[in-house]
Amino acid sequence: MINFREVNETNQMISEENLDVRTITMGISLLDCIDPDLDSLCRKIHDKIYANAKDLVKVGNEISRDFGVPIVNKRISVTPIALVAGAACHTIDDYVKVGKTLDNVANEVGINFLGGFSALVSKGMTPADKLLIQSIPYVLSSTELVCASVNLGSTKTGIDMDAVRMMGSIFKETAEQTKDRDSLGCAKLVVFCNAPDDNPFMAGAFHGVTEGDTVINVGVSGPGVVKRALEAVHGESFEVLCETVKKTAFKVTRVGMLVAKEASKRLGVPFGIVDLSLAPTPAIGDSVADILCEMGLEKAGAPGTTAALALLNDQVKKGGVMASSYVGGLSGAFIPVSEDQGMIKAAECGALTIEKLEAMTCVCSVGLDMIAIPGDTKDTTIAGIIADEMAIGMVNAKTTAVRVIPVVGKGVGDTVEFGGLLGYAPIMPVNQFSCDEFVNRSGRIPAPIHSFKN
Repeated sequence: MINFREVNETNQMISEENLDVRTITMGISLLDCIDPDLDSLCRKIHDKIYANAKDLVKVGNEISRDFGVPIVNKRISVTPIALVAGAACHTIDDYVKVGKTLDNVANEVGINFLGGFSALVSKGMTPADKLLIQSIPYVLSSTELVCASVNLGSTKTGIDMDAVRMMGSIFKETAEQTKDRDSLGCAKLVVFCNAPDDNPFMAGAFHGVTEGDTVINVGVSGPGVVKRALEAVHGESFEVLCETVKKTAFKVTRVGMLVAKEASKRLGVPFGIVDLSLAPTPAIGDSVADILCEMGLEKAGAPGTTAALALLNDQVKKGGVMASSYVGGLSGAFIPVSEDQGMIKAAECGALTIEKLEAMTCVCSVGLDMIAIPGDTKDTTIAGIIADEMAIGMVNAKTTAVRVIPVVGKGVGDTVEFGGLLGYAPIMPVNQFSCDEFVNRSGRIPAPIHSFKN
């Protein structure tokens, strides 16, 4: 049983070590909103979301007040819009109208972000998928709270390279459409391999078709808590190191379970999962990179970084699954450059490169996340970066993602300020050698041999 004594044990974690519930995310199915008439579709989408989520922010604030646990974000994820709007949307402008409907209702209910302007194209694209993808730059430039994602591959199906090539151009166009805001639109756009149906974190959250009508998923975070725990066992053996991370992750997950169960009860919505992902912020002391340094690295990116991150990710998962039978989403350690003060410093001094980050993505929660690159980076180069990351996910049967930001008008040596949880980032150099002929081939990369498990 979860009880208040477990919350009291975490008082110091909350007050001194940046422990927080990063998000309560309500997943809402829009499949029953499908309508061939665009106006009717938009009305149904608005009404369904509003009816279910109108009390989400109020309840989140009440739980935070009653339990003394900071709940940073309240969010919504919806069924991938390409599945919902295909019958009604025949032009880019039609999808923009749906995007604005989502943004309007998100503002009405007072949430921080809404995810699910998404398409699932791991094996091929329908006309609806393709049109939605083409509309992404215009939706993200004309909305405030909507986030977009595209799943480009999976271990079972391979990688849709036509979609990968297309997304290279979409990132560039999204950057161009939001250049007056330092290409901020790309911070709300992510591509996946093996995207999970129950991820509560943005920008990649969507309500999977395997989910029920509504669900509450909670994402809990605490890099500062883990770092403080490791400071107490500085120089100890790997066994002690692992046990310390695991026990700390257990305590953090129990806080998430308490909040998730309470939110489920008060909102009358089924509980789904707790996602224990060490999601950093730009705040001092809330950094995954600092955890790696506490393990014994001079800087994140030094030799041994991938091994240290693998250890951290594994022990976080082990602690989480002992604390809850319903751990899901991504659960592990995020390494978003702009959102992690330690990662920012490592990138600024040259300890951390995109190539090293790519190696680290083999063992972390997701992938290349919130990385600012020169605005003149070619779309084919971005497609090549995406293809590499999708291949890591496909071959290793794990979730990988790419959220890069080609900042228009800026180059290596510049920095870009996004503000809030998105932080700031140095513009990182990108390999300039061409991959044009490779990414311009049509078709898909087939699934690996070990995907045949039936």
